[in-house]
Amino acid sequence: MSARGVLYVHSAQPALCPHIEWAVAGVLGVPVDLTWTPQPAAPNVVRAQAEWEGRPGIAAAITSSLMGWQRIRFEITEDASPGVDGSRHAYTPTLGAFSAVIGAGGDILIPEDRLRAVMLTAAQGRSVLEDELDKLLGKPWDEELEPFRYAGDGAPVRWLHAAV
Repeated sequence: MSARGVLYVHSAQPALCPHIEWAVAGVLGVPVDLTWTPQPAAPNVVRAQAEWEGRPGIAAAITSSLMGWQRIRFEITEDASPGVDGSRHAYTPTLGAFSAVIGAGGDILIPEDRLRAVMLTAAQGRSVLEDELDKLLGKPWDEELEPFRYAGDGAPVRWLHAAV
């Protein structure tokens, strides 16, 4: 079975680019050569994006390999495939990591135990329900990444294929 998705490195210092490519290549099992372009939303950083194809779960594996660098911003998606929900992962230096399950229709699917947990903490007065739901939906990550997304409109896209 094959899955596909898109990796967006929204911002990275140029010195990190070879390390990012090496980390992604380590997950995909094939060499990776991304096209890096200046990121207009921030000075002295670059951006890249690539569509990928490989086994289900690669998006989570790439996320794990990139989270160690705290000076990058990235998102990676994995489309739903037969019998497997999709996923969306995001990382920013200020917020850390976000992961969500994405259904075939493109909606975020929140497990009921996570919903019950935020309802309980809100009922106990330890959090605000709306804020916790925003976190489950990735709103803080969307707000932080939005300027970097627009700066990438029209950027070149390449395909990365995992070793089989």
